Amino acid sequence: MNSIQEKEFRRRQISFVGLLSAITVILLGLHYYIYYYFAASIDLKIPLWTVYAFHFIVVLLIYSFINYRHTSGKTDVFNVFMILTFLKMILAVVFLLPVLLSSLENKVPDVLNFFFPYFIYLGLEVWTVTNFLKEKTN
Repeated sequence: MNSIQEKEFRRRQISFVGLLSAITVILLGLHYYIYYYFAASIDLKIPLWTVYAFHFIVVLLIYSFINYRHTSGKTDVFNVFMILTFLKMILAVVFLLPVLLSSLENKVPDVLNFFFPYFIYLGLEVWTVTNFLKEKTN
């Protein structure tokens, strides 16, 4: 990458980290509020902050890799996104294994607490990849 590409990469990366951080803080705050006022009696095996930390890190890694490939001039951003999304699904199952294999009577709250933000972050990923694909066609 030349210096112009590096600047473009950094600009997009910093912008995305700010957006991702804001979305994470807002969603986590909202999720804690809802949990505290409507479901505080339910004990969760996986704390909410670890769910959001998992999503933040995985989405940031996926975006960073796609941003790097796009900035380097690679045009197969969609294919890379599909592969990384598949790997994210595998990581999600691994992350939920302690809940799924536990002897908890009610596993639904933990699973829902994971997949609610999962799909919101997936929407964010799709939106960003769509923006990369739009740039490619322009």
